[in-house]
Amino acid sequence: MNIPARWAYLATFVGVCGHASSEFFSKLTTITGPEVSVWRYVLGGSGLVLWALTRADSRDLISPLRAEGWRFIALCLVGVSATYLAFHWALDFATVIQVATVVTTIPIFVAFANWIVNGTPPSRVKVVTGALATLGVVLLITDGALESLSGDGRSLYGVLLAIICAALGSFYSVLARPIMARHGGMRITALALMIGGVGLWVAVGAFWGTWVNPLTAFDRAPSEASLGVNPGVWLLVLALWNTTVTQLLWFGGLASAPDITRASYLFFLKPVIAAVLAVFILAAQPTIFEIGAIVVVTGSVLVEIFWPRISRALGRSAA
Repeated sequence: MNIPARWAYLATFVGVCGHASSEFFSKLTTITGPEVSVWRYVLGGSGLVLWALTRADSRDLISPLRAEGWRFIALCLVGVSATYLAFHWALDFATVIQVATVVTTIPIFVAFANWIVNGTPPSRVKVVTGALATLGVVLLITDGALESLSGDGRSLYGVLLAIICAALGSFYSVLARPIMARHGGMRITALALMIGGVGLWVAVGAFWGTWVNPLTAFDRAPSEASLGVNPGVWLLVLALWNTTVTQLLWFGGLASAPDITRASYLFFLKPVIAAVLAVFILAAQPTIFEIGAIVVVTGSVLVEIFWPRISRALGRSAA
């Protein structure tokens, strides 16, 4: 998607809003995690494939499959199917704020995945920001552990599933990067989400006994309506807005941004946006641990942005 440079940061921010609202719209579908993940990626992946087919530079979706073979399909099943199964399943146990905050740590932990996969050690600033992100996750785990002691430990399971999502997502980002460099980011993303959606359809059907029929999206009882709207509408929003459009704007914005690093920092607004939606629309009440985790995780971004100044200041202090 070709976005003029002057609109790149805005497009990236809107893409971040799409990422940040995915937990919110998942809740509005009133469908449980494993099943809603199928709806999202079968429909959303189909939307990306249709978009790719309309463009000359991404229309050839067969060549990447021939070139990369079964390894690419396996990567899609783990990096998309398993990752987003864990993501949507986590929302059955944890709050929107908890899941959004944990998932926000993916870009930070990509550095550590890169270390394991490619042998490239993280920089000093990545170690600092990674430690801060870990502290944010620890706060959420502590919150879940305290709930467990009081008799309800469901959120702890949700946080752990969100951590699995973040870990798998980090490794997928590192392993898919060279494939995207060879074949184009949007083309590989469209294929990955479509293959991942098919993998989710099979997995949820086989293990949960729910074989999703995309033609039945609106076949819901009036009692299932959320905010007075048929859940099928929210499914389409989740699939087309939070998946198809969000990926187009996110990749398009990053590709056109004058400073891609600065543009990528916008991703760390995700927990703040998710928290605002949860509080004002879902009437959620964030705990002190959730607020603390948001502050720590978003604060780690500020550390990375201003690291040169912080490093110089620390150097002067030591002198």
